[in-house]
Amino acid sequence: KFLGFEQILKNSLTTLPMGGGKGGSDFDPKGKSDNEVMRFCQSFMTELQRHVGADTGVPAGDIGVGAREIGYLHGQYKRLRNEFTGVLTGKNVKWGGSFIRPEATGYGAVYFLEEMCKDNNTVIRGKNVLLSGSGNVAQFACEK
Repeated sequence: KFLGFEQILKNSLTTLPMGGGKGGSDFDPKGKSDNEVMRFCQSFMTELQRHVGADTGVPAGDIGVGAREIGYLHGQYKRLRNEFTGVLTGKNVKWGGSFIRPEATGYGAVYFLEEMCKDNNTVIRGKNVLLSGSGNVAQFACEK
């Protein structure tokens, strides 16, 4: 539930008309072939497609779910619904994804922190910062 709440908070800052939610599975892609991963993603989307859409829910990648998996989900959604606009984030650029998608949330966290510091008449430089996690957000916030 807390991850869903965090998504709502994060998405509310984008000004895009999105709420928030989180879900997943216990499928571990490590050691699986591309075909096994593709079949899992297709089966997952076959069930998920009734609950997602541009005005309903917009799944995104996370740890263990990158552009490859999003691509498989995207393909199955398009095959089942004959539409694909606004359904998944994290797609490959050639399928309508954003070039800077992997970095966006981590960079955005730093920009948000900079704005918070401005409001409090301070700067980040010279301060100690603690980052939690090892996913895209933490990695790219650290890079920024």
